[in-house]
Amino acid sequence: MVRRANKGDIQRLTDLLYQVDAVHHGIRPDLFKGNTPKYDEQQLEAILEDESKPIFVYDDGKVLGHAFCQITEVKDHRLLQDIKTLYIDDICVDEHARGKHIGKSLFDYVRDYARSLGCNNITLNVWEGNDSAMNFYRSMGLRVQKTGMEMTL
Repeated sequence: MVRRANKGDIQRLTDLLYQVDAVHHGIRPDLFKGNTPKYDEQQLEAILEDESKPIFVYDDGKVLGHAFCQITEVKDHRLLQDIKTLYIDDICVDEHARGKHIGKSLFDYVRDYARSLGCNNITLNVWEGNDSAMNFYRSMGLRVQKTGMEMTL
């Protein structure tokens, strides 16, 4: 059910990215434009060709979810330990397919993929106010690594 995305998935990925934007815009309309996906078709094509940015989809005949990932590596840094990280840039389950453990399937697949690459950890960001995402990630075993703060003026 989970596989690597391909160019044939671009329209469905775009549909899901609109759903992600709706959530973000609903939480932070001061930051996110409404009705705007994070990537356009050309950007998605480029990402699909980049081995360091795998996209995985949950497909049961129709793509019902995605996980956009990025592999980063720190080596020989003055301050930081050498570390390979899989960053989940975006994860989404179609709003009409939630509650069917699709998110868990995607996350489990990504976790196993990260392990297969020898990653030390998985990281991601969650916007304050996105309580359902926060609860989901906690249920997957993630915990807070750091906290970003702001003052709006």
